[in-house]
Amino acid sequence: MKIKQVLSALERFAPLPLQESWDNAGLQLGLTEVEVSGALLCLDVNEQIVDEAVAKGCNLIVSHHPLLFRGLKQISGADYVQRSVIKAIKHDIVIVSMHTNMDNALDGVNWKIAERLGLTDCKFFAQKTVDGIEAGSGVVGNLPLQMDARAFIELVKKQFGVQCAQCNALLQRPISKVAICGGAGDFLLSDAIGEGADAFITGEMHYHQYFGFEQQIQICVIGHYQSEQYTAEIFRDIIQKDCPGVKTFIAETNTNPIVYI
Repeated sequence: MKIKQVLSALERFAPLPLQESWDNAGLQLGLTEVEVSGALLCLDVNEQIVDEAVAKGCNLIVSHHPLLFRGLKQISGADYVQRSVIKAIKHDIVIVSMHTNMDNALDGVNWKIAERLGLTDCKFFAQKTVDGIEAGSGVVGNLPLQMDARAFIELVKKQFGVQCAQCNALLQRPISKVAICGGAGDFLLSDAIGEGADAFITGEMHYHQYFGFEQQIQICVIGHYQSEQYTAEIFRDIIQKDCPGVKTFIAETNTNPIVYI
């Protein structure tokens, strides 16, 4: 199995036209005509991730966040991006990223979050059609049983392994309908309200976005890394289904740059 076949499988699931205009998803570096020895699946790429790929015998890294967002002016080892590029090339490792195309895809990042929470009757919101493909920036669904706000927040914390969540005042009505946008999703807050959601889960929000929604919707912000941490499971399932025999490893390296003290 060649790396280009794995890349094709990923792009069939989350076509590159689904990515946002500012994004840089897809092939980051490397030659794809070679046989794949193994795929390391992760959220971010840094030097430690490349080291883990080498240690596990993988010549392919599939990440959610692109290593390369902007053109490099030099490759001298001046920062972690340049050092990661140097190390990956030295070890003949290909890096592929599935970012906002995976966010916007059916059964992508937001659907995985919904799955973790056991939501039912899920559908896109902030929906769009790109090249005839139905997509959406967020997902909305229903809890199996309605919950009070505190119990709901505790459920979210448990399912995503977070010790605390940033929320607005506790909603004084039961929560049933939940809107989701992994990563930085405050741009969808108004859309979530428009969907009639009782709660909105995302990874990060600007401070002033918390104002003015008291008793309108329960905001629950759990951290960018935490909200998208299960994306590697999507990569694994795609590769195992469409590229049988390719060894896959979910990265053990925690790349979250934020330390909670």
